[in-house]
Amino acid sequence: GERKEWKQPHPINPSSRMKASIPISQLKQYYALTKPGIIYGNLITAGAGFFLASRGHVSMGRLLVTLLGLGLVIASACVFNNYIDKDIDEQMARTKRRALVTKAISDQSALIYGSGLGIAGGLVLAIWVNWLALIVSAAGWLVYIFLYTLSKRRTVYSTLIGSVSGSTPPVVGYCAAANHLDGGALLLFLALTFWQMPHFYAIAIRRYKDYKAAGLPVLPVQYGITAAKRQIVGYIIGFIVVVSLLKIYGYTGYTFLVVVEAISLAWLRLALKGFEAGNDQKWAKGVFLFSLVVTLVFSFMLSVDAWLP
Repeated sequence: GERKEWKQPHPINPSSRMKASIPISQLKQYYALTKPGIIYGNLITAGAGFFLASRGHVSMGRLLVTLLGLGLVIASACVFNNYIDKDIDEQMARTKRRALVTKAISDQSALIYGSGLGIAGGLVLAIWVNWLALIVSAAGWLVYIFLYTLSKRRTVYSTLIGSVSGSTPPVVGYCAAANHLDGGALLLFLALTFWQMPHFYAIAIRRYKDYKAAGLPVLPVQYGITAAKRQIVGYIIGFIVVVSLLKIYGYTGYTFLVVVEAISLAWLRLALKGFEAGNDQKWAKGVFLFSLVVTLVFSFMLSVDAWLP
C-alpha cells in the first residue's frame, strides 16, 4: 500500500490564544472612551447629595449601587458624546488622538458599548435604588446627548445646557437616599450649575485656539475673553448665594457655611484678578484648578455636615 509520512504537529503559539480576546491596549481605549475623569468627578457630587439627604443615617450598600448605576449611565453618555463629536475632536489638538477619531474603535462597537452601559446602569438604578433616581439620571443623559451635544455647534448657550446635565448627579444621589425631590435637591442642582459655568468658561479660555479652530461658538470665541471673565465672576457670586441658602433653609450647618463660603470667596478673588491678568491662559488655568478644589471642599463638607455643628 501507499506509505503515509507522519508529520510533526504544528506547535501551538501561545500568543495565538490571545488573538481571540481584546488586547489590553484596546481595553484601555474603551475605558478612555467613557471619559473617566468626568465620571469620577460626577460621582463625588452624587455621593455628597446622598450623604446630605441621609441626615447621618447612611446606607453604604445603597450608596454603592447608586454610584455604580449612575456611573454606568454617565459612561454611556460620554461614549455617545464621543461618537457624535468625533468630527469636532479631529480638529482639536487635545482630542484628535481619541479612539473614534483614529478608528482604533469602530463606530458600531462604540454604539453597542454605549447602549450596553446605559441599559446596565438604568437596570441597576431601577432594581436596587428607586425609580426617581432612574428618572433624574435619564433626564441628565437625554439633556447631555440630545440638547448639549447637538447645540454646542450652534449656540453660545450650549455651556449652560451642559451645566444643567452636569448638575443632575447630586440630585440623583439625593433622590436615591430620600426618594423625593425637595428644596435641598433644587439648591444642590443650582449650586452645581453655578459652579460649572466658571469651570467650563475657564476651560474655554485656556483652549481658545482649539475651540476657534473647531468652529465652536463658545462665549470667549463668540463675544470675547473679557465677556467670559464677567460671566465667571457673576456665576461665582451666584454659587456663593446658593451656598448661603443651603444654611438659611436648614439643609446644612454653620461649619459648612463658614468653610465653603471661605473657599468660594478665595475663588472669587482669583476670578477678579482676571481683569488685570497679563496672561489670560495662565489665569484661566488657575481658575480652572481652583474650581476643582472648590467642588471637592463643597462635596466633602456636604458629606460630613450631619456630624458637624
